[in-house]
Amino acid sequence: MNLTNTSNDYNYTVVRQFAVVTVIWGIVGMLVGVFIAAQLIWPALNFDIPWLTYSRLRPLHTNAVIFAFGTSALFATSYYVVQRTCQTRLFAPKLAAFTFWGWQAIIVAAAVSLPLGYSTAKEYAELEWPIDIAIAVVWVSYALVFFGTLMKRKVAHIYVANWFFGAFIITVAVLHIVNSLAVPVVDTASGLWTMKSYSIYAGAVDAMVQWWYGHNAVGFLLTAGFLGMMYYFVPKQAGRPVYSYRLSIVHFWALISLYIWAGPHHLHYTALPDWTQSLGMVMSLILFAPSWGGMINGIMTLSGAWHKLRTDPVLRFLVVSLSFYGMSTFEGPMMSIKTVNALSHYTDWTVGHVHSGALGWVAMVSIGSLYHLIPNLFEQGRMYSNKLVNVHFWLATIGTVLYIVSMWISGVMQGLMWRAVNADGTLTYSFVESLEASYPFYFVRFLGGVFFVTGMLLMAYNVYRTITAPKGSLNAEAELQPQAA
Repeated sequence: MNLTNTSNDYNYTVVRQFAVVTVIWGIVGMLVGVFIAAQLIWPALNFDIPWLTYSRLRPLHTNAVIFAFGTSALFATSYYVVQRTCQTRLFAPKLAAFTFWGWQAIIVAAAVSLPLGYSTAKEYAELEWPIDIAIAVVWVSYALVFFGTLMKRKVAHIYVANWFFGAFIITVAVLHIVNSLAVPVVDTASGLWTMKSYSIYAGAVDAMVQWWYGHNAVGFLLTAGFLGMMYYFVPKQAGRPVYSYRLSIVHFWALISLYIWAGPHHLHYTALPDWTQSLGMVMSLILFAPSWGGMINGIMTLSGAWHKLRTDPVLRFLVVSLSFYGMSTFEGPMMSIKTVNALSHYTDWTVGHVHSGALGWVAMVSIGSLYHLIPNLFEQGRMYSNKLVNVHFWLATIGTVLYIVSMWISGVMQGLMWRAVNADGTLTYSFVESLEASYPFYFVRFLGGVFFVTGMLLMAYNVYRTITAPKGSLNAEAELQPQAA
């Protein structure tokens, strides 16, 4: 697509804002993650302070990395991509500004309320009802801006990245609103609503709705949204067209048609009807095909440009993220098989799987996209230091591998220890013994997190120096220097 418009024709203000806070919130969320990983090795690190207990900080970590870091990255990239591919400014610029400030207010509200103990105790949906309502308002505003921009586009074609962004925006709105339906608790003394609420669903129905939401928050926010990012930034950074545009459309329709059914695989061997569990397992297994179709399409986009990986660390981020995406989307369907799930569920294997997707796929594709985006947003030819980008790449890759391999080993070991029985039918190991055996792997997990956060701190410095450099001083002619392999 020939994008002839200049940067003055687009609304980059809100994109810049979201891009910068993505880096900031990434550091905050990951630091909390490293801190609670340390607590699992040294429990005294909660200092007997209720606000610093693992049970309160863990939902703060997940909300920060998913909704503060990841979703801010999606706001930034979707607002950028929809303008560039539609060759028009954002629809309703004041509403776009509202989505930025509204989202930051929601993040701050979450950061205050979760450590104070206000929680619905629903995975990835812990925030209480007033914040949930605010999320719905901002998200509908986001949809109006995005689809309004699509409607006033100056080109007939809707580029495939916008299909993925659009699907993620619509589906996340439905998931959030349905799962968050709740009844607020009324204070009997004052007659006023309190912050506390209870889900309108009960029992197995509540569990089913929660994991319909929970897995599809992964499927649409953390997969479809970031695939939209991939379909724009991988071809742009590689300087190559998408390997197969037809495959990208097939990938889109297959993914969104299948993902929505996969949630019950989180509820194997529970009170959920057995046929529902089996349906979730079958759909998860079928989901492997479109997932790998998208991964292959992204990686094969480098056909004719593989040599660029030797000198371009930004492209390495993007391509390695696709490799982790492929690995995670093989592992997920495998873990949904009931016999495998009997070993893996409730163990650290699940934690390793989640972070192979969260660190390896979501974080690395976001980081690569931001490294492409920030010089363009701030009218620089490149990042301040490509050597720092390269160091960041290796810190992120090593940190991710340390994290997920330690959790895989720990998880399989836990599953085997928990199901080991003596000849008389008694358990061979106590739970405490399995916990003691996991300690060395918890330290390696902590070390992997330190590596990853160190890379994010280098990124923050690099971004700061890029933004504050005089315009044009980092000219495009300064080619990337060859990096160590």
